[in-house]
Amino acid sequence: MEGSLRRDEWTGKVTFRAYNRQSRLYEKDVLVKKLPWGWVKESLERIKVHGSFPKNLGTARVMELLEEHTREAKNALIDREIINFY
Repeated sequence: MEGSLRRDEWTGKVTFRAYNRQSRLYEKDVLVKKLPWGWVKESLERIKVHGSFPKNLGTARVMELLEEHTREAKNALIDREIINFY
């Protein structure tokens, strides 16, 4: 058990107070598509897009990859809609 030891104000005795630990149950995000520089995931309320690009590629190349990343993420969402429709 986890908790803390405290001295009771009234009696002066050391008492144990347990922490109120509750398990967090939640739906995990569903991976829609793995992208070369990140991923597209779907949660109950949101569509999440993550991209991480190496700095050593330079600004111009990163901007180009960002456009490509966004286009692939959009296509992944379109594919998901088509698959779910049928």
